[in-house]
Order: sequence, then C-alpha cells, then structure tokens
Amino acid sequence: MRLIRYVSAWLLLCAGVAQASTPATVPTAPTTRLDHILLWGRGIDQTTSVMAVKLGFQVRPGRDPGGVANRYIRFADSSFIELLGITRPDPAFDPGMKEDQQALKGGPGSRTFGFRTSSLDAIHQSLQALHYAVTPFFSGPDGTKPGWRLFAFDRAPLSSNTFFIDYADGYAPDQFDPANAADYRVTREHPNGARELSSIWLVSADADADRRQLEKMGYGHAVPVRLPALGAKGYCVPVGPTALLALQPDGAGIAAQTMANGGARILGVSFGVSDLGRARRWVERGYERKLTTYRGLSGESFLAPTRDDLGLSIEFHAMQPGEPACAGA
Repeated sequence: MRLIRYVSAWLLLCAGVAQASTPATVPTAPTTRLDHILLWGRGIDQTTSVMAVKLGFQVRPGRDPGGVANRYIRFADSSFIELLGITRPDPAFDPGMKEDQQALKGGPGSRTFGFRTSSLDAIHQSLQALHYAVTPFFSGPDGTKPGWRLFAFDRAPLSSNTFFIDYADGYAPDQFDPANAADYRVTREHPNGARELSSIWLVSADADADRRQLEKMGYGHAVPVRLPALGAKGYCVPVGPTALLALQPDGAGIAAQTMANGGARILGVSFGVSDLGRARRWVERGYERKLTTYRGLSGESFLAPTRDDLGLSIEFHAMQPGEPACAGA
C-alpha cells in the first residue's frame, strides 16, 4: 500500500477538526517517540463501545467526512489512538483506505502507526540521504494556522506502514476550547487508569528485516525478546521513552494466528496504568472472565481479550516511572 494515499485520507479526517556517499545519521533520541496508531473497527460506535465499556477508556469526538468517521483516545503522555469506522454503505474510500480494508478483509485491525518528533525536517533530510522514498510535507487542518506537519513513505520501509509527525503547541482537535487546561486534563484521564502508550508491536514473517530497517533509520540498540504470552519472538527497539517491538511467530499462538488470518500488521499495543488491579477488574467485568497477569517486558502485565473485537491485542502493565524503554527485555 502506498501510505501517502492512506495518509491523505487521514488528513481529510483531521481537516474537519479545528544523495550522500556515506549514510546519514538520523537524529532521533531524545526528540522522537511513538505517537499513535490508526485502528479500524467494524463500525465507529461498536469500536467506541468496546474501548469505553469493555476496556475503560474515555473516547473523544472526531468527525465523519465521506462516510469514514474518526474518534480519539488521548493519554497524559501526549500519545493517542485514532479510531476509524465506516458509517455508510458506500464510503468515499481513498485508494489507500480501500487497500487497507481489503488487507483487513473488512474487519477490525491496524496497519499504520506514527512517530512524533520535534526534528521533523532533519529526519526528513536524513532519510532522503539514505534513499528512502519519503513524501513531501503535509500540514493541516487549516493552512493559515496548521496544527500538525507530517511526511510519510511512498514505499513502506517496515512491515506495517508509518509516518513522522509533529504538532503545534496547544493543538487539541478533540477539545471544544483547547485553551481550557482543566478540560484538557480530564479528557486525558481514563476509568481504567491508563496514562501512557509504552509500546507498539509489529508482527511479520521476518522480524530481523524490520530490525535492520529501524537500525538504518536511526533506531538501533535492539534487544532480542521472546514473548510466550503472544507466541512471538523478535526485538525490542527503543524509540525515546517508548518501544517498538519487531516480532514474528514463535510456534503456535496469537502471532501465528494473526499472520495466518491476514499477514503483517500491528499485533498489539501496550499501555501503562496507574493501578493495574483497577484496570484488570474493569476488563474482567467488561469481558466477563478472569484474567491472569504475567511478567512482561514492562513488568507486571495482563492481556485483554480484544482480538475478536479490535483485530489486535491490548496489554496493560503497571507503570515503571523512570525505567528506560526495553529495560525489561
């Protein structure tokens, strides 16, 4: 899929809301982190219900241009999830959206995520010097007062699609009055206690290919990992305070099932919570089943049974203040 087409459609959603002989070194840390994923659901209201009722997130409003609606789940660390859902029988799909829906077989899931960086221009130049097919910059939602700038890739370097983005100070498209600090704060608080997006998990047939690309792009220091809860192995790659996991199946399990049912995509996302017991009780009530904890890469964790609802796994873990990304690998 050509991500530029997909991002063009994503920009439309947001618009409704307020050559070197030696490879260049991409200036990543400490100005870059994982920012958000784009998560398709079977329908925007169904996905909102799952996220709010079963999982305990606060879902914020977005817009609905062309029959594809978006909504937001925002976190205190500035990261978020963007929910996407079809709202009419004949939506105005961008070609990239259509490809994405074909790959997901019309079902839920995610194939795209973003890096946030304050070094957007420098990274764009460095990636060009490394011969990556980066797109021009895009900005929005209002050309006279842009809230964000981004660039993507004409040819995706990783097994899932990605882009780099930065935001203007105070940009908050989910807010009626972005200057209201109290409103801003409470809309980043969640009944399940989620405070931060700590990692995004990519799954493909070749985790090392993703690791090599990430290292070339400037994200080295990969740590080998094995995740029995997912039936996966691969690498944990630090990206500022966050971690990008490049995984592949390791025997039977969730990773192998995901690859068999649709191929490379985002396998899961992990969130740090202020009270793991509260988050677990909320999800147990939402799904009406007992859940067990395990020792994950971010410490004590549990996996919510979200694959049927969302097409990916959601992990909650107890927050580890001050602990570097991948320290538990």
